[in-house]
Amino acid sequence: MHSFDSVTARLILLLAETGSIGRAAEREGIASSAVSRRVSDLESRLGVVLFDRSAQGVRLTSAGEAYAQACRSVLRAIADLDAVMVDFGNGQRGSLRLACTSSALTGRLPELLARFAKEHKAIVLEIQEMSAAKALLALDEGRADIAIVSDNYDFARFEIKPFEDDRVWVVAPPDHPLAKVIEPRKDIAFDAVIVHDIVGIHHAGSLDRLLIEAANKAGKPLGETVRVESFPALVRMVEAGFGVGFLRSNSLHLLAGTDLICAPLAEPWALRQLLVARRKSSPLSAAMKRFITLCADTYTPSM
Repeated sequence: MHSFDSVTARLILLLAETGSIGRAAEREGIASSAVSRRVSDLESRLGVVLFDRSAQGVRLTSAGEAYAQACRSVLRAIADLDAVMVDFGNGQRGSLRLACTSSALTGRLPELLARFAKEHKAIVLEIQEMSAAKALLALDEGRADIAIVSDNYDFARFEIKPFEDDRVWVVAPPDHPLAKVIEPRKDIAFDAVIVHDIVGIHHAGSLDRLLIEAANKAGKPLGETVRVESFPALVRMVEAGFGVGFLRSNSLHLLAGTDLICAPLAEPWALRQLLVARRKSSPLSAAMKRFITLCADTYTPSM
């Protein structure tokens, strides 16, 4: 099975149009002998005669008519494919696979995705919620184009840009002893919090890792009474009196309708970022470039 030769196919159609090897050669800017040789080689390979030759010129045989019609179809398909690839290349069409943490999806990301989808209707969005570690693994394995994750991981293999500033807050019931020292809009020291019972969140998740590292440095391991796997569950357990909990700033909306009080942690390590990450070695598609640009243009650093 030989590969399709688009150059010879165009010559066949030009010969069918002009009826002359000389005129076809002149229009293509090649020698008449080169045209004849291409046609003869093709006929020999196919085992059919494509043209009747005479002193008046050339004319397609029945087999030639069938071959020419097929050539037209194939060349149209190639032209259509080129047009589709141009659309993919300039970002008019394509797909964008995102791996996002729950923290990202509770912040500004959904609105940003809605804006991107509205502006780029032909780009298919594939959005997966997963832990930061799994999201970075998905990048490594080529299962995601972009990940939006917290900043406390090894990003040596990735190109990163800031997506959203994300502070850690402590949450407590109004009758908790800690409530007496929490002042609205005032920072609270981590040391003052970890002496109390803690509702833990998502073992080995980015927030869990951050808090355990800080507690170890302070020499005061976290006294967890219970551990949950989601931020809504954490809020409910804190409401029920199992201890205080920690939330990222983009999850504070979960406190709506509750009487829980909260305050930001004072330590510099508690001011984190969510990052847009992509594998350095991966091709930067137009869809990826447009989304990363949108993220950068709408990012507002905390004061």
